[in-house]
Amino acid sequence: MSSSSRLQGIFTPNLVPFDSAGDINEPELRRYISWLIERGVHGLYPNGSTGEFTRFTPEERRRIVAIIADETRGRVPILAGAAEANARETIKACEYYHELGVRAVAIVAPFYYKLSPASVYAYFREIGRNTPIDVTLYNIPMFASPIDVPTVQRLSEECERVVAIKDSSGDIPHMIRMIQAVRPNRPEFAFLTGWDAALMPMLLVGCDGGTNATSGVVPEMTRRLYDLTLSGKLDAARQLQYALVTLFDTMIYSAESPEGFRAAVGLRGFKMGTGRLLQSPEQRTDLQTLSQTLQCMLSEHGFTDQPIGGCPVGSGEAIEPAEVSTIVQSVMAELQRRGLA
Repeated sequence: MSSSSRLQGIFTPNLVPFDSAGDINEPELRRYISWLIERGVHGLYPNGSTGEFTRFTPEERRRIVAIIADETRGRVPILAGAAEANARETIKACEYYHELGVRAVAIVAPFYYKLSPASVYAYFREIGRNTPIDVTLYNIPMFASPIDVPTVQRLSEECERVVAIKDSSGDIPHMIRMIQAVRPNRPEFAFLTGWDAALMPMLLVGCDGGTNATSGVVPEMTRRLYDLTLSGKLDAARQLQYALVTLFDTMIYSAESPEGFRAAVGLRGFKMGTGRLLQSPEQRTDLQTLSQTLQCMLSEHGFTDQPIGGCPVGSGEAIEPAEVSTIVQSVMAELQRRGLA
């Protein structure tokens, strides 16, 4: 039987620190995980996109979840990324994570090959019928076959173990359509957004929470945005959402993903090491410049000191409502560029 408790809140798609040899830095990973929990995230989401799951071996992915499950000790639920190369291997990962006591798994739709809705349905149905652990569908159409509304509705009705969907499209009408299609028959089915720039509006239209990369950098801000929105303090929530959009845009668009997030976590006091993404000398220089920009942004909110030499005058000014349309337009332009709007 599926657990009756709905997945809710902010689940952090945590990054993974590397040691000098380029391997998983277990002590630093444990320190980072406990820090996130202490700062109020509702859950953890290892092996997500921000966690660079495709850059690890299957054995490393399992080890990451095992380390986090051991360090967490039940303090918060874990939503573990379990996507492997095919349904058979994914089901094996589901079985292993179930043994670790993980709350649920998140499984991205088949990637590389663009599949039809019928094939996406068949893939998830096979997993949903053979998994011992609850499954969250993961819709990220910029990288994988999309999961359309009829497929989500059908799987929710046919597979008790399919209990949620994480949608990273940033498409608010699409989220509304999914909620309308599924919730009448599955009131405990959870809807999570993976697009930080739309967290507040997604919560307002009925989402239960999010798997938000910014929560791995500023868990305090992301948690507060969630709390303010749910408590109806919308003016305060709106200002926080504006600040989060600015930070999110800087981290995701100014460097190859997730290097901007890795640089920012380093500024919060963690030794992230050098990631497995190979970079040119020019990119490494650009990342150093980005790190200084991020330090100025984080210092505005009291999360770090200003860099040596200070920050540009006016960098700490609050975002005015008149600037919102510009921010929204830039986000929508990027979504359109990616074919998501």
